[in-house]
Amino acid sequence: MLKVALTGGIATGKSHVLAVCRRRGVPCLDADQLAHGVMTGGTEASAAIVARFGADVLSADGSVDRRKLAPIVFADGAARRDLEAIVHPAVYRAIAAGLRAFERTEQAPFAIVDVPLLFESSREGDFDAVVATLCSTKRQRERLTARGLSDAQIADRLAAQWPAEQKAARADHVISTDGTYEETEAGIDLLLSALRARAQSG
Repeated sequence: MLKVALTGGIATGKSHVLAVCRRRGVPCLDADQLAHGVMTGGTEASAAIVARFGADVLSADGSVDRRKLAPIVFADGAARRDLEAIVHPAVYRAIAAGLRAFERTEQAPFAIVDVPLLFESSREGDFDAVVATLCSTKRQRERLTARGLSDAQIADRLAAQWPAEQKAARADHVISTDGTYEETEAGIDLLLSALRARAQSG
């Protein structure tokens, strides 16, 4: 099974691309959802986060409240790197386990994993191919504003990642999400055809 990473800047359309791939029958994993899992109450990661950031970042159920943690880590690069050093290894272990399960149970030629910080965490070598979503910075800002983020919050989040263009330049395939949904889905279908052909030739 071909292992494909989907990455890109914040608000460049990764979630939409992943949802379309799922609808097309492709086995998919979402690193952000896996991160939620590793930060539930009682996990090794959540205990390490409390040790680093204090119990005030917890929800009533003992899980890490990402809304409480976000202002801390986006305002402080060292704090963000400390959080990533705790969470990323656990997430990548969960990704590896998920891909092994797909290999045992799925008959698909490839699987796609949405990994927003793929290049930042230097894990692109874990995958056979990398796909990046790309749109203009103006469009990113519009989408983040629509999510309710302030200008300062948008600036913090964009500064915490590589620029989308830099990610696209290092990817094997690029999906533009500046156009209509129909145009994006046409690009996705071309991508899936290319991945299918590569998996079959390999």
